[in-house]
Amino acid sequence: MAPQRLLLLFIFLFCFSSFPSTARFITGPSSPTVLVSDGISTVKNPPFLSLKPLFSAEESCEQTYGFLPCTTTVLGNLFLIIVYGYLMFLAATYLSNGSELLLEILGPGIVGGLFLPILGALPDAMLILVSGLSGTAETAQDQVSVGMGLLAGSTVMLLTVIWGSCVVVGRCDLRDSVAVDGTITKRFHLTETGVSTDIWTCYAASIMAISVIPFVVVQLPQVLNSTSGRHLAVLIALIISVSMLVSYCVYQVFQPWIQRRRLAFVKHKHVISGILRHLKKQAFGKLLTEDGEPNTEIIKKLFETIDENRDGHLSPSELKALIIGIRFEEIDFDRDDAVMKVMADFDTSLDSYIQEGEFVKGITKWINEAKQTGGAYLEPNAGTFKFIDQFHQQTKREHALLGSEEQSDEVVEHVENPRWISFKAVLMLLLGTLIAAAFADPLVDAVDNFSTATSIPSFFISFIALPLATNSSEAVSAIIFATRKKQRTASLTFSELYGAVTMNNVLCLSVFLALVYVRGLTWDFSSEVLVILIVCIVMGAFASFRTTFPLWTCSIAYILYPFSLALVYVLDYVFGWS
Repeated sequence: MAPQRLLLLFIFLFCFSSFPSTARFITGPSSPTVLVSDGISTVKNPPFLSLKPLFSAEESCEQTYGFLPCTTTVLGNLFLIIVYGYLMFLAATYLSNGSELLLEILGPGIVGGLFLPILGALPDAMLILVSGLSGTAETAQDQVSVGMGLLAGSTVMLLTVIWGSCVVVGRCDLRDSVAVDGTITKRFHLTETGVSTDIWTCYAASIMAISVIPFVVVQLPQVLNSTSGRHLAVLIALIISVSMLVSYCVYQVFQPWIQRRRLAFVKHKHVISGILRHLKKQAFGKLLTEDGEPNTEIIKKLFETIDENRDGHLSPSELKALIIGIRFEEIDFDRDDAVMKVMADFDTSLDSYIQEGEFVKGITKWINEAKQTGGAYLEPNAGTFKFIDQFHQQTKREHALLGSEEQSDEVVEHVENPRWISFKAVLMLLLGTLIAAAFADPLVDAVDNFSTATSIPSFFISFIALPLATNSSEAVSAIIFATRKKQRTASLTFSELYGAVTMNNVLCLSVFLALVYVRGLTWDFSSEVLVILIVCIVMGAFASFRTTFPLWTCSIAYILYPFSLALVYVLDYVFGWS
């Protein structure tokens, strides 16, 4: 963002603040009772007007911090919402850009798992915090609906409008139910175009669905029509929410290490399946007996074939020659590492050689593992068992679902001038935090005043408008990232969306519950909680059990947004849930 534009906004606000928007009633002088009234001095506000005047005010307003501008008119508050919303957008942008720069320097782990999720949710958390700190408990109870509207609106917008848009712009041609990177020849075909993600994205969606547990806990007294246990339910939900926040951050810190371990394990399984397929071909399909058991005699002959120097055992060099001779074109891996792992599986005597008995025993163990995974059934018209080929195909799918090694690699590439980039990142983070802290309270006041001036519930204003300010930077970057049309970028995009919602459900909700508990406010947000539960559970369950999303799935997300808004309106203002 250009600093000049930000400076102009500040100058305008300070100039505007020198003319506080206060007003008084304009009435004629009171007439003595002995005189006949002309009807002018007794005129009151017409009863059919429900809106405040657009350009004039009838009441004085309280300036935030004693100097920021305020008004009671509709257009004035709308202008302030736009200005303060833009400043919150700047704060979110600075926090996002600063986080990315810091990630370049320090890599994932502590930074990616702990700081980035918290910084991403900071603008929302600030708005929620100030919505419940203002004035007396009665005032806070009235303004806290702004925080709940923001919490619900951010969650719904990320999982509906932004999620669906990422599917549309990131779609590729589907081949065998998997998106082909960078290929889009079928344009907007509903079933033959779409996006594919890795298995870690499914885990992120599952975690997101689980993170709604505190909402369920805090809502139980309302479900049971109990008034005595509401304060206790808020405390229990707060403890659960904070515990889930800590657990999620710990998981994010160790997730790269877990991902690398899983990827290494799957690569080893792929080496096993490749060696079994190679031995099966060398044995002309006779690696197994007619009843599906390992053919010991054939395995011994294969051992003699691999033992090139006929010394009665296999050395690491002979084993490496075998692995190099098998072309693993689908997956790239370290051959030396593969040799070490095969030696660890077979060399039970720990003499760095594989004896004939160890080879037979090791191959038998691998065949039994493949049989359990691939299913032992006969190949049609061949009379041979097909489970080894099935085992090989499954290991390839598992590797594809886990994503590329680039995603799990914690090694940070060399960055030029790291000190300057670190200073710039910290400066942007501080600036974003200061802007969010300074203008969160004025924005909440402007929303509350606009709600009063228009008679529109503040919840709907915060539900629709505020997420555009606090999440727009994240939304734009997610959509741009999705346009790269690759499985890796699609996985990162959707994982970030699920992670942002998870932080809403644990960090922002923790702040909200702490406000309600400490200030003794009433938890009465049944319709809002129901909307969050429906959207998170539907999209979480939908994304937890599949990795490919055809284009038609975006319609589900787009339908959920107006459905959520209509549901809150019907429950609150038709059935009286409030």
